[in-house]
Amino acid sequence: MKDTVLTIGACYGGLAVIFGAFGAHILKKKMNTETLKNFETGVKYQMYHALALVFISQFFAFTKTTESLTAFFFIAGTFLFSFSIYGLCLSSIGGKKLKFLGPITPLGGMLLFLGWFFLAISKVV
Repeated sequence: MKDTVLTIGACYGGLAVIFGAFGAHILKKKMNTETLKNFETGVKYQMYHALALVFISQFFAFTKTTESLTAFFFIAGTFLFSFSIYGLCLSSIGGKKLKFLGPITPLGGMLLFLGWFFLAISKVV
C-alpha cells in the first residue's frame, strides 16, 4: 500500500507540473481569466494532495483503516475534483462545456475533506 500511495502521489505531482505549465503557456491564450483561474485551482489542489499522498506514504504503516481511508479519499477526491475542473475548463474552449462534470467537482471536494478528516483522527482511532 505504501508504494502504491507513493507512486500515485508522485504521478499526481508530476501531472500537476505539466498541467500548470500547460495552463500558463498554452491555455492562457485560449481561456478567459476566470476559466484560467479555475484551471489553476485544479492544479493547486492536485499538487497539495500529491504532496499529502507522498507524506502519508512515508509516515503511515497502513495497518489501520483510518490510514487507508485517508489515502483512498485523497486519491479519489483529487481525481474527481481536479480532473472534473480540467474537463469543464478545456471543454469550454470549444464552446461545448461538459456540464455533467459540474456536480462531480463538489463530490471530489467532499472526498478531499474526508481525507483530511481521517488524517486528523488517524492517530486517535
